[in-house]
Amino acid sequence: MTGKKKLPIGIDIFEKMDREEFYYVDKTGMIEDLIQNRSEVNLFTRPRRFGKSLNMSMMKAFFEIGASPALFKGLKISERKELCEKYMGQFPVISISLKSVEGLDFEAAKKALKDILGEEAGRFYFLTQSSKLTNEEIESYKALLRVGETGDFLMSDTAMEKALLRLSLLLHKHYDKQVILLIDEYDVPLDKAFQYGYYDEMVSLLRNMFGNALKTNPNLYFAVLTGCLRISKESIFTGLNNLKVLTLTDVRFDEYFGFTDTEVKGMLEYYGLSGHYAEVKEWYDGYRFGNVEVYCPWDVINYCDLLRADPNALPQDYWSNTSGNAMVRRFIDKADTQTRDEIERLIAGDEILKEIHQELTYNELDSSIEVMLG
Repeated sequence: MTGKKKLPIGIDIFEKMDREEFYYVDKTGMIEDLIQNRSEVNLFTRPRRFGKSLNMSMMKAFFEIGASPALFKGLKISERKELCEKYMGQFPVISISLKSVEGLDFEAAKKALKDILGEEAGRFYFLTQSSKLTNEEIESYKALLRVGETGDFLMSDTAMEKALLRLSLLLHKHYDKQVILLIDEYDVPLDKAFQYGYYDEMVSLLRNMFGNALKTNPNLYFAVLTGCLRISKESIFTGLNNLKVLTLTDVRFDEYFGFTDTEVKGMLEYYGLSGHYAEVKEWYDGYRFGNVEVYCPWDVINYCDLLRADPNALPQDYWSNTSGNAMVRRFIDKADTQTRDEIERLIAGDEILKEIHQELTYNELDSSIEVMLG
């Protein structure tokens, strides 16, 4: 099958999504919805491999000062010319992903977080020459960049917890524009900390860091966080009254993570694979976000790629091997007889009815099947 675009397997950086080369499912409508319906702090929770990181990269590419309009040419958002003139390339953007904040102990996890914060701070080295900043402010910025002989960032724990606040203040002062803050995979550090026994310490660290950056921060225009779980507000979002949580039950933004039925049909038609629609739907449908029926994009893209090479290929489970299942194994090990019976019913294809738990802590995850599934 020649002359067709490649499938974007594993691409989660928007600038790499060259639409002359790769097939892109247009999710730029999310930008307009976010501008019109945002809170000061917005948390999106969705399963892994549903396009969260790519959408965050898309927002950075759109809002950040120096944005290239060519990246959005021909996409839905480009039709909103007044909106693009007002918002595209108009904001300093701080963008971090916490997906690599892990370690066998708390010190290792802190080191990983300092590396992420230090590397992001390094993107703004022009601040060292800013005429808008005092010498003390420039020195406070440089303190975030200092490294030791091994290349590790040397910022103190206090500086680490205040790094996002500090950067937002300095960027706001330099540009005279409020800052947009993007935090991808916000809950990964908690997942790893729970597995390795330093959960309480990580909760305290993130509570302080998020509180400093997100709570009554005059330098913040808005913030977006993404993750798989909504962690209890009392756990790490204490006192954050400006937080809007958009879970998979929310009808707002329901079509922007994962592929809709129409988008899947369009992809299959483009590649001449419409005859495989029924099996794609049987294998990779099954999610409902708000009012929208959603497919797992990771599965759909990988299966379409396989079908292009082998039209007789059978569907496979691509999603389940993309991360560890330590938490599920832990839950099954602790399950009582009733819970094991319910799990066996699910495996056999039966249905069970459970209440969705909108807020939880990791310490509650293995307390019952209701919590684990909800």
